[in-house]
Amino acid sequence: MRDVLVVGESLIDIVKMPDGSGAEHPGGSPANVALGLARLGRSVDLLTRVGPDARGQVIRSHLEASGVQLVEGSTTQERTSTAAATVDERGVATYDFDIDWRIEAAPDLTGYLALHTGSIAAVLPPGGEDVLRLVGAARERMTISYDPNARPKLMLPAAVTRPFMERYVALADVVKVSDEDLAWLAPGVDPMDVARSWLGLGPAVVVVTFGGRGASAVCAAGQVEVPAPPIVVVDTVGAGDSFMAALIDHLALTDVLGATRRERLRAISTREAVAMLDHAVRIAAITCSRAGANPPTRAELTLAP
Repeated sequence: MRDVLVVGESLIDIVKMPDGSGAEHPGGSPANVALGLARLGRSVDLLTRVGPDARGQVIRSHLEASGVQLVEGSTTQERTSTAAATVDERGVATYDFDIDWRIEAAPDLTGYLALHTGSIAAVLPPGGEDVLRLVGAARERMTISYDPNARPKLMLPAAVTRPFMERYVALADVVKVSDEDLAWLAPGVDPMDVARSWLGLGPAVVVVTFGGRGASAVCAAGQVEVPAPPIVVVDTVGAGDSFMAALIDHLALTDVLGATRRERLRAISTREAVAMLDHAVRIAAITCSRAGANPPTRAELTLAP
């Protein structure tokens, strides 16, 4: 039994810093989540799309070095996708994408406790509908987690994209969304009001992240919030993905992964929700303290203050 199947894009982040310097790092939201989980000791497979070029080899080597296994059909003959990430003086990154996404062949869904997806791959044609069907087929077998991770430059207008995203929300057990995502999807609406409305669609837990201010969650037991640890931010690349990986890791640590644990997850207490958020904000903070999408290993997490 493997822990998690992650479905979604892998790409190269071409990072440009305020001083004019730059570097290239492997990235892509779902790939980053897979990496974060593998570094925490979880067994992870990734259904993705990488090319046969040098950048594709960098991604494969980067993921495999941490224990992520690529599902058959993840290597294509197209060029590897990229994201130009421009980092401002606060360390916050904005992105421009060159990406192609589709699923060449549906994977074997047996033998996993959880499936995670989100971001571009979940909505970008022609692969978005394929991912949605895959999630629907997986729900009877696995815990489903979803992170909208909105990219307005690549997505249809919010009025069109939000209803499509909410089809994933309705299938998911755990949803993580940022306040920035919700500002685009539901302008002028309190993020926690959206979270509560999404909870009513079916998830056990909906988490909203607020960057340096921490995170909040709503579940059947109520609403909780935790602050973010104080750190010196290098950049925020991959921070939300590390947070998402930590949420899934915490579900594994507390033995609530898998469809047979769904009712137990729905009964999560506020105390348990706080512990889950504490775990996630700590891991995200470590990622923000270093360059690129570079989440901590379990050993680093044990040693970190």
